[in-house]
Parts: sequence; C-alpha cells; structure tokens
Amino acid sequence: MQFLNTEEKPRRAAVINDLSGAGKCSLTVMLPVLSALGCETSVLPTAVLSTHGGFKDPVYRDLTDDMLKTAQHWKREGAEFEGICSGYLSSREQIDTVREIFDLFTDEHSRPLRLVDPVMGDNGTLYGIFNKETAQSMTRLCEKADILTPNMTEAYCLLHEPFKDGPYDEKELKRVMKALSDFGPKIVILTGAYTDGKTIGAACYDREKDETALVLSDRVPGKYHGTGDIFAAVMLGAMLNGKTVKEACAAAVRYTAKCIEETRKACGDNTIWGVKFEKCLPFLMHDVLTENDK
Repeated sequence: MQFLNTEEKPRRAAVINDLSGAGKCSLTVMLPVLSALGCETSVLPTAVLSTHGGFKDPVYRDLTDDMLKTAQHWKREGAEFEGICSGYLSSREQIDTVREIFDLFTDEHSRPLRLVDPVMGDNGTLYGIFNKETAQSMTRLCEKADILTPNMTEAYCLLHEPFKDGPYDEKELKRVMKALSDFGPKIVILTGAYTDGKTIGAACYDREKDETALVLSDRVPGKYHGTGDIFAAVMLGAMLNGKTVKEACAAAVRYTAKCIEETRKACGDNTIWGVKFEKCLPFLMHDVLTENDK
C-alpha cells in the first residue's frame, strides 16, 4: 500500500457551521477530519456556543452579521476553494447568506464543489427554530448544492411530505433521492437510511450516472452527537481526493461507524460529549488516502 500524494495539488475547502466550545460537533470535528484528508480548510463560524445544543442553556453568540463580511475578506485576499460545505444554519438570514457565499466563490475560473447538509431535525421532529419559511429558504439553498446530505426527517421536510418512519425499502429510498435531485443537486445522500432493524447507514444517488447504492453497517444503540458533521466532512474530503460517489459514501459510513463503535466501548451510554473520532483518524487516512501498489 502507498499513500496518495496529497501535496501534488492542494485541496482547499471552506466549512460554514457553528463552533461549539465543548461537546464535539460541527466545526470542531469537521476541521480535523478534512485536515486529516489533506484538505487545507478555512472555517466560517455562524455562531459560537459554550456547548452543542444537547446540553441545557448553552451560551450563544450569533455571528450572522459577520458571515458575508468574512467571506468577502477571503475573496479580496485571493482565496479559492475546491469545495465548500455548509452545516447547521440557525435562521433564514444565515441560509440566504450562504447562497451569496456560494455565488461569491463561483466565476468563470473557479466552481467549487458545494455540499449542503440541510440540518433541520431528526427522528421525525424538526428543531424548534424551523418552520415553513425557514424550510423553504433551505430548499432554495439546496438548489445550489452539488451534494446534498439530509437525514430522512430532513428529506421528507424538503419534499413537503409527511415523515415516514423506517425501515425503508430501496424503491422508496431511490424515489426520495431522485425527487431531491430534481431540485438541482447532482448527488444526494440519505443518512440514517436502513432497511431492517439490525443495520443502518446511507443511501446515495448519482444523477449523472443514474446510479444508486446502499451502504450499511451494524446498528449500535445510543445517540451520538456530531456524526452528521463527521459524515459530511468525510464525504467532501473523499470526493476532493478523487473518490467516486459510492466510494466516498462507503468511506463516510465506515468511519462514522468506527467512531460510534469506539465511543460505545469507551463511554457506554454517556455519549453527550461526542464521539471518539480522534482515535479513529488513522483508520480514516488509511482508508481514503492509500491505494494499492501498481
């Protein structure tokens, strides 16, 4: 086995998400994961919190007014990106600002790969800030995405359909992904997809090839904060390293599952502080950045 030379062509990524001081999620997991995959990563915080939202009453500082100014400063300094990823956005104003930022870094010379993780809810319930207006704004942002990574709750919300609990058959997963792709994304990944009670993973759809795939791993009981952010970071980083949609999705499922397994072993049910992703970074680097010797 040999490592790919990630320095031959620098891979630069920008991540737009919140920054939680304690409790691993959002920027504090996405930055190290993308860095481990050889991506020079710039971060644009949408807010700063004392902890992630799984804790009670975190200290919160909104940075909406600084988001576009930060991106414009980057642009003036000549920043260019091969990939841009957005995560949790707390208002219609933030969602609309990300649309502007996508356009800001797109011209006749550069068109970064855009990944949108439309974080709005989970387990059939939308987070408290989301309503019809904010969901419609998120739909407009999804129209600008190349890669879309909703969970099943978010997928049905974007389609204005009532939530359907799983397990899901492959026909339904394909229908949902194709319908979301009609908004504009070339690639749709459904996270948390499953066809039985023993496994869980992701379904992926490549519109240009009209190909679907389902990648599953053993289900581990418990709630694990930050895994959606980790999945999105691996997906973007793997594709910037030349992986196909299916290869990137499979790598993201493997790494996320590995992080969950290690966390379960170490912490049992006490998972609120986030997954043990650091211990698993060597696994990720070997998985994505090595190739068989010719």
